Amino acid sequence: MANLRGNGTKENPWVLLTPPGSSEFTVYKDETSDPQTLVVQVKTTQLKYQLRCIEDLHQMLKEHGDWILLGSTDEQKEPNEGTVEAWGRSEDNPVGGWYGLRKGFRGRFGMYIPPVLEALGLAEVEHNARNNRMRAL
Repeated sequence: MANLRGNGTKENPWVLLTPPGSSEFTVYKDETSDPQTLVVQVKTTQLKYQLRCIEDLHQMLKEHGDWILLGSTDEQKEPNEGTVEAWGRSEDNPVGGWYGLRKGFRGRFGMYIPPVLEALGLAEVEHNARNNRMRAL
């Protein structure tokens, strides 16, 4: 966590890299919104996820106990089963569906949320060109 830049606020967001290391993005917590939100800014695109996704994903990873594929994909595409992306949309997760809040931009959970957990010291994430995995710490 020593290389984590920013403090996770709108004024000083975290600056992170996607798992392949190909794109930089910023993330901050909006604890005043309802529900509380994790705001991801990728160039001109803003994605929003329920803030509780950090704790919920960490808990799922601990229960899973092993590596799990990230499986990132856009909202309009079906994610591969058994991936972090599929879990982030599943009716079986703690929120009963999408963690993504912005219609049309609810996907890519498996791309942008794992680096947050890694930066917070909650998970280990692979950094290959493709097919990255993560597991709880």
